[in-house]
Formats: sequence, C-alpha cells, structure tokens
Amino acid sequence: MTGTIAEVKVNLTHFALEHTLTTVDDLKCEVERIVATDPETLMPFLWVEAPSSVLDDLEEVFATDETIDQVECIAELDEERLYRMEWIDKITLLVQILVEEDGTVLSASGTGEGWYLRLLFPTREALARTHDYCRANGIDCEILTVYNIDEGRQGRFGLTDAQQSTMTTAFELGYYEIPRTIDAEELATEFDISHQALSERLRRGHKALVKNTLMIGPRESTQ
Repeated sequence: MTGTIAEVKVNLTHFALEHTLTTVDDLKCEVERIVATDPETLMPFLWVEAPSSVLDDLEEVFATDETIDQVECIAELDEERLYRMEWIDKITLLVQILVEEDGTVLSASGTGEGWYLRLLFPTREALARTHDYCRANGIDCEILTVYNIDEGRQGRFGLTDAQQSTMTTAFELGYYEIPRTIDAEELATEFDISHQALSERLRRGHKALVKNTLMIGPRESTQ
C-alpha cells in the first residue's frame, strides 16, 4: 500500500466559512488541525489573519455564518487569532475524506478565492473514490497535484533525496547555527561536491521546503 498526497482546491460554496471569507476583506484562514467529533460535525482549530481593526469585529461575522455552530477564541496576537469552532454544514467532503476514506488533512487554508487543501490518502484508489464522490454530489473540487509518498522525498516536502540528506547533515553539523560550526566549503567536502553545487542544492531545497510547508494555494511562478 502506497500513501498518496493530493493538493486540491474547493469552491467556497461547497465548504465552510463561505459567508465569513466573502464578507471580511483580506481575511486568511489556516487550519491548525481538524478533529472529527461525529459523522456530521468537525471541530477545526483555525488561525485567522487580518488587520487588527478587522479582527475586532470578526466574531460578529462568525455569529451569522451558518456553517459555524460554536466558536471560541483560545489565542490572540496582534493580527492573528486562534479559534476552536464547530463546522456543521457543507462539510460532507471532509467527512468523506476523514471518516470514509481514512484520509488526513495535512494542511488547509482559505481565502475569498477558495479553500486549498493538502490531503493524505492511504491509497490512490481512496483519492479516486473521493473525487468520484465530489462529482456525484456536485462539489467543485479541483485536483491540482498528486504524488505518491514513495516518490523519493517528494511525497513529503517536495525534497529530493540529495536535498533531504544535505539539509539534514547541514543541520546536524551546525551549518544553521549562529555562529556556524561548519562553513559551506567544509560542508561541500562532506558530499564531495563543489561549493557552487552545494549552494544550488541548498537553495532549491529551501525553496521546496518553504513551498510545501508554509505555502499552500495559488502561487505565481518566479521562473
């Protein structure tokens, strides 16, 4: 059995917080984790980011969002807040993923453009059944990318084996410490490559790591 990771985009009309995300300008939501409390209710821990002036009125908007049953603020920063809430409507897709197909939500973020999810399925067949479920129930779910976990390190963070090994060794030998306990020339020697090759490998690895851990959703190419 090979795990399959998929990045998908879900239309706001077929998911949670449509009213909130379309009412509040410049609001960004990022799921910390999701707990399936029963087949009809999901409890997400959700970071929301917006200007402080917007956040002050956010709970009034939550109160009129039909997808939210209960909400509680459990952490408050300058322009971010962490909420625990219950989603009770338009969550059939997540229930299908989490309960029916033993899926896992690795990351999820929402804006006024839609929800972007990175999902882990136990098999590619489970992903296919989920996609068939969406089509049969009129859920607008677009699959953006699909890859297997056994495709080198790319199944986790988009890293090649060489990038993973180099970055791990760099960390273990103190390359990222301040001050460094090993410099780039010495690290390049560890892998019998040139300083330039090491720099390129690290730069590509850092880019992949940021893209696949911190960023999710539409991104403009810089190439």
